[in-house]
Amino acid sequence: MYPDLGKIGVIFGGLSSEREISLKSGKAVLAALSEAKLNVQAIDLDTEEPQEVAGIIKDSGIDVAFIAMHGRFGEDGKLQAILEKLKIPFIGSDSLSSALAIDKIASMRVFKENNIPVPRYEILNIHKKDSLEKDKLSFPLVIKPQSQGSSIGISFVKDARGLDKALDLAFQYDKNVILQEYIDGKELTVGILDNCALEPIEISPKNKFFDFQAKYSKGMTEYILPASVDGNSRDQAQSLALKSHQVLGCRHFSRVDLMLDKKGNPFILEINTIPGFTSTSLLPKAALYQGITFVDLCLKLLTLATNGTIDILKR
Repeated sequence: MYPDLGKIGVIFGGLSSEREISLKSGKAVLAALSEAKLNVQAIDLDTEEPQEVAGIIKDSGIDVAFIAMHGRFGEDGKLQAILEKLKIPFIGSDSLSSALAIDKIASMRVFKENNIPVPRYEILNIHKKDSLEKDKLSFPLVIKPQSQGSSIGISFVKDARGLDKALDLAFQYDKNVILQEYIDGKELTVGILDNCALEPIEISPKNKFFDFQAKYSKGMTEYILPASVDGNSRDQAQSLALKSHQVLGCRHFSRVDLMLDKKGNPFILEINTIPGFTSTSLLPKAALYQGITFVDLCLKLLTLATNGTIDILKR
């Protein structure tokens, strides 16, 4: 028997490059909450105009929002700010922490200030692209836009010949791009739920790099749970992931991506405040490993949003 949480609005869709992924997350959450016989309403946003969005949400009469929108507007704090103004509780981080987390440059600065290791990086503005001293760069590099999710606009560049193409791609999404040191080792992701770090998942793409194709093409990536790392590396990954979540002021849940180099040293890559949310997505996979079903995970987040006290983690 699930508690009465009032009318739950599942907000998904949007107009960003991650719309299709958001539709999958939203529909999965809708199915789970409907299965639990909760009062749920779908809100597929097709606008980013704040007054229009506020009107749609207000007219829906929802009591709590389950945000399943990834990328721009859903994950950058703008939707959260509207919900805050409407005084409607919602799952996930508040508007300020959301904006900070999606900005890879700002978040890496906060990580460094708090002694959280990150790969070496250089920032390049689109207006200074032609003045980049390519002969002084050390390859391989990872090129990524400042504020995108789902590995959109990211490229692995093994030498100078692929640099221009990678920069052109990244600049399609942002005016600033990051030229980041490539850490050769194991990629891990750690889910955070209610201030607890879940079991790390190892990400093993068939290609060299975990890009958009590897992430969303069936059979292109193997996900190993639990990760094939020793106990010390596991503990370090969980500890740094949780610290990263906390120093950015995140709440309720997130998913933190990191690399372990050949010596087992961890480096934080980024934090996702609204990660993928289908039953096969990585955060739900890690939760299920701990005995938390997809329905219970959705319920846990809603109870956190409404200051509930149900402790599914200790069932």
